Amino acid sequence: MTDAIAFLHTAQVHVPTFERLTREIAPELEVRHLVMEELLHEARAVGTDNPMLAARVHEAMREAASDGAAVVACTCSTIGAIAEKTPTGGAFAAQRIDRAMADRAVRAGPRVLIAAALESTLEPTTALVLSAAAQAGVGVRPSALLVAEAWPHFEAGDSARYIEMLASAIRSAAIGADVVVLAQASMAPVAGELADLGIEVLGSPGPGVAHAVATLRASRSAWAPWGTTPATPT
Repeated sequence: MTDAIAFLHTAQVHVPTFERLTREIAPELEVRHLVMEELLHEARAVGTDNPMLAARVHEAMREAASDGAAVVACTCSTIGAIAEKTPTGGAFAAQRIDRAMADRAVRAGPRVLIAAALESTLEPTTALVLSAAAQAGVGVRPSALLVAEAWPHFEAGDSARYIEMLASAIRSAAIGADVVVLAQASMAPVAGELADLGIEVLGSPGPGVAHAVATLRASRSAWAPWGTTPATPT
């Protein structure tokens, strides 16, 4: 293993975001990226329960780790549940980028509004929130908001319009919610647009990267000889 984190993306646009976030938290780490847009297209076509899709996601995660990355995080919420179940043989830690966000959301209050621009993302994110609540021993009442009309703007590269449409829809739907979960990594900038909402609006990239870095650092500490401190890169 090396001091490297790898990310599996289903959109090229995510590469600079996750590169920057990792560099801000841990500039000493190597950061690697694998982009496979076809995995999201396939998931939307066949569903996330498809065994052939699962095999391809697992293979992609192993490919992302093939240069020795200690942690591989899938940044696509639609296939995240598949990705974190990748058989790794102990060679690396397989993670989904949105789990840390869900863990935080369920502690913010029972009424969790899950917003997405892709319908394929809602079911796996809702399942994740319910799983996180069960692990935390708390009850939640998730509700879903699908803003499907925003997605074509993302695909067309019009990020400003994409974020604007999402923010407007979420602002209207968030009345009575305790916390908003932005189900897709591409939605993270919406949090800044809704800073005045009075409740937490959570995106997955920041918490997910922090968790991945913490996992790598914990593993690195465990590798150090007993009674010694791992060397700090200079």
